[in-house]
Amino acid sequence: MSILITGAQLPDGTSTDLFIDNGVFTTPGTADRTIDAAGLIALPGLVDLHTHLREPGFEQSETVLTGSRAAAIGGFTAVFAMANTMPVQDTAGVVEQVHSLGQRHGYVTVQPIGAVTAGLAGQQLSEIGAMAQSRARVRVFSDDGHCVSDALLMRRALEYVKTFGGVVAQHAQEPRLTVGAQMNEGALSSELGLTGWPAVAEESIIARDVLLAQHVGARLHICHVSTAGSVEVIRWAKARGVDVTAEVTPHHLLLTEQLAAGYDSRFKVNPPLRRDEDVLALRAALADRTIDIVATDHAPHPPEAKECAWDEAANGMVGLESALSVVHAAVVESGQLDWGDIARVLSRKPADIGQLAGYDAAFALGSPAHLTLYDPAVTRTFATTDLRGKGLNSPYLGYKLPGRVLATIHHGYPTVLDGELVDAHEVAAQAVAREASQK
Repeated sequence: MSILITGAQLPDGTSTDLFIDNGVFTTPGTADRTIDAAGLIALPGLVDLHTHLREPGFEQSETVLTGSRAAAIGGFTAVFAMANTMPVQDTAGVVEQVHSLGQRHGYVTVQPIGAVTAGLAGQQLSEIGAMAQSRARVRVFSDDGHCVSDALLMRRALEYVKTFGGVVAQHAQEPRLTVGAQMNEGALSSELGLTGWPAVAEESIIARDVLLAQHVGARLHICHVSTAGSVEVIRWAKARGVDVTAEVTPHHLLLTEQLAAGYDSRFKVNPPLRRDEDVLALRAALADRTIDIVATDHAPHPPEAKECAWDEAANGMVGLESALSVVHAAVVESGQLDWGDIARVLSRKPADIGQLAGYDAAFALGSPAHLTLYDPAVTRTFATTDLRGKGLNSPYLGYKLPGRVLATIHHGYPTVLDGELVDAHEVAAQAVAREASQK
């Protein structure tokens, strides 16, 4: 398929026409389809380094297909799928299964993340080498949802991934400091009678692990940074030359602990929503590149897991469908980031951290055609009709959010047009054809 996109605004503010043929950007020719992109921003396809697709094992919450559709409608062309499935993504067989499901459905590239420890149990290392050498070519390893709290085990994991240039993505949470924790620790948690989740539980693990990464000479990535103190530790580590990267979620850039006051479990998440001061520090850290990327931590749950008392509710929020609008609201409207920065933190840099090819030269002739067309001028009241995955546990329902994704193009083929998903059979057929052409 050949596509001509006219009048698109690039992240640097210039306007241009883009031509796509045979899956890559190329010189203009005869187009099968023309998209008028006047007034739209052309971003490189978004990449999420932190997504929970739940399959295999928890298909009542999400599947690779439904999560991929949620990603596409949000402007994503690639997602990294966390390992907390059942069975856990701790063997070559399981990561290859998840990778193959993503290829079959075709909405986005699905890159599995391998577990650091077998069964996420924190007792012994998983089959890291086998996953790295598998067809899925795993390069990111994480026990997300659980902290690798054993320092010796964390050191061994860092040493192992160093041998092939991989990265360990740490869920920084000292478990002994967060037993029974329900929300950010402070005056509000005391007032609400909820067990507090201290900032030091995150900060202490990050401090330990940046020192371990420096000692070993390995790559470390910190998941969902949520506190001002964590920012300071990461800034200190980078100044010392530690090979550490970090992510922040859209919800930690916008929402605060005050939302827990209504005991609405849509706002219950791990790590918890923090203070206003933390939100401001996270925004500043993203702007000055102490924090490298935005990642959604998309965590769908069935209704029964969220529509219950706060202390019984599961942690997590869906975020793929709303991420770009929330980041727009949090840091673009404030003037802290421009659209070039958005291309970096939501596409180029997460792809670089995950060693995902094809995102380092967006729009260059011959480069893979991964593209998002975004209308920054519209405002919408976010609703369940905006969600395309199984999870309805969005914290933004009823919020007025800026912008909307109008088109997503993955490997040169549309997965979203005019703000709506392209038919699943059509997308899958194109994926099959693409795979056959590569053999």
